[in-house]
Amino acid sequence: MNNDFLLGGDLPVGRIGFGAMRLPANGITGPPRDPGTGRAVLRRAVELGADHIDTAAFYVSDDRSVRANDLIREALHPYPDGLVIATKVGPARTPDGGLTQIHDPAGLRRSVEENLETLGVDRLDLVYLRIGMMGAPHGESVAARFMALAAMRAEGLIRHLGLSNIDSGHLAEARTIAPVAAVQNHFHAGRRDDARLLAACEEAGIAFVPFFPLGGGISDLSGDRMREVTERHGVSVPQIALAWLLRCSPVTLAIPGTGSLAHLEENMAARSIALTPQDLSDLA
Repeated sequence: MNNDFLLGGDLPVGRIGFGAMRLPANGITGPPRDPGTGRAVLRRAVELGADHIDTAAFYVSDDRSVRANDLIREALHPYPDGLVIATKVGPARTPDGGLTQIHDPAGLRRSVEENLETLGVDRLDLVYLRIGMMGAPHGESVAARFMALAAMRAEGLIRHLGLSNIDSGHLAEARTIAPVAAVQNHFHAGRRDDARLLAACEEAGIAFVPFFPLGGGISDLSGDRMREVTERHGVSVPQIALAWLLRCSPVTLAIPGTGSLAHLEENMAARSIALTPQDLSDLA
């Protein structure tokens, strides 16, 4: 298995990176976590070879005292050569701590500028247009929003563009406007609804970067067959789930998120697991 991928055709990244959502809070919302631990997790992730960090300006604790982008900048800036930071725009926090969707070009520009400022960079490596919340809003056009991001890419504010929470129609529409480097949808060993979208990404050489690659606390991955494979290898269910994700397609990238140093070590160790044909048959 190849442990590297060329994102957007010019950014080499390891196929297991790090998702920052759980650094400010233990989920998309929640009370603040210790920022010192968050910074330690980020530094250790980079030490272990994570060169792809996924974040968003709306990853904040309920009281907004801890923010993922701030932690990334504080822990890692000046950024090491080869570190790729991806972010998302579309969702934004409301005054009461909820989430709303930004649809207008001016609002998307403000979101991009917020990410540039809070991350301390002049250009963002990868910006996803995230539409909807958990399920793809089928039939909704992404053209106007994606054109706004494409214009900022032409200005040099963004290097590569991505899409999140989409269907194949959204992908086709966006690709008529500008190149799509990555797609980020809800997908893991126990949730494979987007297999056709993954196949389309594979055919086009587009990275497929699932959010909640370990179930996100929503799905239980530990079925009988999964347990059989974990026992065979003497590793954990999350490790096998990550190893499966990397084997299911050459374009899949994993961005497991955690606020725990122990879980980080466990996740990164999944790179060394070699699944056998029997394992893959059991997990099919």
